[in-house]
This record gives sequence, structure tokens and C-alpha cells, in this order.
Amino acid sequence: MCLALPALIVERTPDDRAVVELGGVRTSVSLALVPEAVVGDYVIVHVGHAIGWLDPDEAQHTLALFAQMTTQAGEPP
Repeated sequence: MCLALPALIVERTPDDRAVVELGGVRTSVSLALVPEAVVGDYVIVHVGHAIGWLDPDEAQHTLALFAQMTTQAGEPP
């Protein structure tokens, strides 16, 4: 199973890379597949690579669903 997550670009760095943020965690990813992406864009990240853009409303909806699943998973049966 593969999982790709929406993340916000917070900084462009040299060599087609960017710092993205997801849930307060920042990490560096490759932008080789989406070189036109800019700070403020949401991208789909899979194994360290941004593989596409995501509409900001869709990104927020997806992140809210992940948060809801995390909350429900932490509740006792």
C-alpha cells in the first residue's frame, strides 16, 4: 500500500527542493516532478518527492479527515 500526503511548501531551497510542513513537522522534499511549485502551494508528497499539486480547499479537507481518523484511532473501543 502506498500513502501520499498533502503538505504545504514553506520554503524553496536550491536544486529543485523545498521544505514542506505537515502537522507541525517540516522536512525537505524533491520538487523535480513539480518544478513550478511555489511557497504557499500544497503538494502531494510520497517518499520524499512532491508528485503533484493539490487545491488548498481539498488539502484542508484531506488533512481534516486524517486528523479525524487519528482522533478516532486513539479512542478506546
